[in-house]
Amino acid sequence: MLTTRYVQGAPNWVDVGTPDLEGAAAFYRALFGWEFRSAGPEAGGYGFFRLGGRTAAGGMRVAPEQGPPGWHVYFHSTDADATAETVRRAGGSVLMPPDDVFGQGRLAFLADHAGVPFGVWQPAALKGLDVVGDTGALCWVELYTADVAREAAFYDRVFGWETCAMPLPGGVYTGINPAGEDEEAIFGGMVALADDPTGTETEPYWLPYFATDDVDGVVDRARELGGAVRMAPVDIEGVGRTAKLADPYGARFAVIKGTRPQD
Repeated sequence: MLTTRYVQGAPNWVDVGTPDLEGAAAFYRALFGWEFRSAGPEAGGYGFFRLGGRTAAGGMRVAPEQGPPGWHVYFHSTDADATAETVRRAGGSVLMPPDDVFGQGRLAFLADHAGVPFGVWQPAALKGLDVVGDTGALCWVELYTADVAREAAFYDRVFGWETCAMPLPGGVYTGINPAGEDEEAIFGGMVALADDPTGTETEPYWLPYFATDDVDGVVDRARELGGAVRMAPVDIEGVGRTAKLADPYGARFAVIKGTRPQD
């Protein structure tokens, strides 16, 4: 499971890039109860989505020439410079070289074999998100890619990730967890792009999941607020109820109410 005990290769941050930060803040406030707080003018408009006083995500305004709207996933690195160099040697690319961020940590933006962007965060004063796993917070990440085995090998080289086969109705799911951690530390998975249940995606991407107690209610609110339902709510045996959405600006994300073990 995803926790704030961040170790090498574990997700430790997510943020959304959007052309309308005020509109996005209103959308996610209605969905998850997030309150947006600017990091100040020196941060270039970047800010934090707060859930009950704890940081649950980040957000920034992006111009069209900076790329399409979207959610970005970041992973913990004990040495951002070394991670960036490993990515380069493994056949990925460095989109933004490592740089210090106001003494809070060291950030790099990278891409895997298939060109899927992701970030790494080497903590200093800011360790990562304050809350994960709770209702309204990040709880899982998923990579959709054309070649699961190839990308599993890439991320293993970069972060030391370990994978496991998780049986699900209709097939096997590839779970991922940090090096040296047991399967209780699984924080996400990899899915063949051809098996993307939305049936609409042609390019690989990272997808963040946020926990909710009411998948159907979140889907209804998202639709009312101008979001898109990419996959209607569905029950997955042994997993829970989940749905895939996009905000009004096209940033993709998913929600899930996990199955709770019975006494």
